[in-house]
Amino acid sequence: MDARTAEVRRLLDRYLVEVVEAFDLCPWARGARLAGEIAVDVVWGVPAPEQFAASARALLAAPATRVAMVVAPELAADPAELRAIRDRVAAMLPTAGVADFHPAAALDLETPARLVPFLRRSPDPMLQLVPLAILDRVRAAPAVADRPLQAQILGGAAPPPRAETADRIALANHGTVSADAGAIAARLDEIARDRARSYARLAIG
Repeated sequence: MDARTAEVRRLLDRYLVEVVEAFDLCPWARGARLAGEIAVDVVWGVPAPEQFAASARALLAAPATRVAMVVAPELAADPAELRAIRDRVAAMLPTAGVADFHPAAALDLETPARLVPFLRRSPDPMLQLVPLAILDRVRAAPAVADRPLQAQILGGAAPPPRAETADRIALANHGTVSADAGAIAARLDEIARDRARSYARLAIG
């Protein structure tokens, strides 16, 4: 792995460990990461939706992969533009649920649903994909949740999970962020500063 890719991965790991896992925003994130079920690819420049889709296909082809993350550190798309890319990728990969993550997401605690973009404030623009076959098994299962549900917890283009599971997690996250918004925002801001320093040093962007 080259130095630039390693730096992108380091920052993504900071977000996953220090934000998502530390504040228990996704109960299955740590287990999926430690089990090697999360596969990551970094795409450089200004990738077209077709490039996102090709990368995701390759990641999801691995038998161990339950969650694919395609990161675009040099993509200067705003949140709305990234959502449009997500929609096009979802159309190209109808067997996967697709969620968009963007570093420019404001905190909105008015409702659990409006909080979702803030929970997906990753260091770089990113698409996360989970096979719908996994999500279907989650919906058909009892209310006890399974690790691969994380993509739906964080929203995106995937079909909704069982309502009681989704509602319970959304309410829990809303309560967590309501209580710890300052600490979570401070951690995200520190990761963003780390990104700015390291990317300037490595001429990324």
